Amino acid sequence: MSTWTVPKMWEGGDAWIIGGGPSMPRQFNVPEDTIQDVCSGKQFPEVYSPFLEPIHKKHIIGVNNAYQIGTWMDAMLFGDSGWYLRYRKAIAQWPGIKVSCAPRFANLPDKKMEGIKYLAKDPQHSKGLTSNPRKVSWNSNSGAAAMNLAVHFGAKRLFLLGFDMVKNGKSTHWHGSHHKGQKKLPYFRHLKGFPIIAVDAELLGVKIFNVNLHSRIEAFPRITLEEALN
Repeated sequence: MSTWTVPKMWEGGDAWIIGGGPSMPRQFNVPEDTIQDVCSGKQFPEVYSPFLEPIHKKHIIGVNNAYQIGTWMDAMLFGDSGWYLRYRKAIAQWPGIKVSCAPRFANLPDKKMEGIKYLAKDPQHSKGLTSNPRKVSWNSNSGAAAMNLAVHFGAKRLFLLGFDMVKNGKSTHWHGSHHKGQKKLPYFRHLKGFPIIAVDAELLGVKIFNVNLHSRIEAFPRITLEEALN
């Protein structure tokens, strides 16, 4: 089994995690017509990159499609095999650290991993933040798993972008919906893990800030982008 052991490369530092919620580009004052062009596929997500310049030099983990915004991010994480197969060729060209907890990678030899570093989902700690550097707590969503990755990297403060758990009009994501035609969105499952993450984070001495005043996640302090940057 090709399981990665996460190094403490951000010991005591900060980590910013870019999720998929529609608030993310709006936090950086991306024009609404640009956001709609990205959601409809008329423009590629890298058009957001200049607007996100204030965080270009931060430690960044992009969740799912966030890797498309720029190569200045340190790492990306995904947990959905179907999503991976859709973006496989582009992911192979992306130069940062690529991490997955998708079971498809569990038993592949290194030569077939295609640059993906595999972390198993911890069955004994499925919600919250596992301390095992070879595993992540899945919490039923990639964003929460990315938070666990940041803690494994040694980060002591996490800043969450696009962790909304709420739609903006018809938009569920800043890059177009993963759930077209799906009437029941998965937010009710996603939300269950965050209170447990908050408990584990306190035990680990990790502070977590939700950079969205209107997020449905109530487990962490909600702050503005200006407050996060200052």
